[in-house]
Amino acid sequence: MIFCSPSLGQMTVEQVVDDILRYVSEDTGFSYKLIVGSDSHLRDETCFVTAVIIHRIGKGARYYYTKKYGHKMTSLRQRMFFEASLSLSMADQLVRLLSERGREDLEVEIHLDVGTHGETRELVKEIIGMVTGSGFDAKIKPDACGASKVADKYTK
Repeated sequence: MIFCSPSLGQMTVEQVVDDILRYVSEDTGFSYKLIVGSDSHLRDETCFVTAVIIHRIGKGARYYYTKKYGHKMTSLRQRMFFEASLSLSMADQLVRLLSERGREDLEVEIHLDVGTHGETRELVKEIIGMVTGSGFDAKIKPDACGASKVADKYTK
């Protein structure tokens, strides 16, 4: 899986983790939040983007994203659950790689592209349950910038 960093170009997931660790070690006076969010866009096929964001709380962020294309997924329910599963898979991988490097303290928050208003409102409880049941904190719109802003930007 190849990630793209707007400032560093193409990277592997291992390089992303190394860059995240460099970023948090640059300024230890700040708190950090590691965010994973996914979004999708329908065309002839479905474009899925998963974003990884390291937020230096109060002072910016750095992000990386990866794209994946799949068959045209017209069911909104199926697409939202698939987006959540992509985020969960990425979060699991990040936790494992961070743990291997001795950084179990960087907890991952998953941002979901669902909200209490609009078409996805009926899916909120189920998808949040899926994420929290997997051991991660979940955020929904409007607090889910990882999915609704960063990942969304690269689905078009």
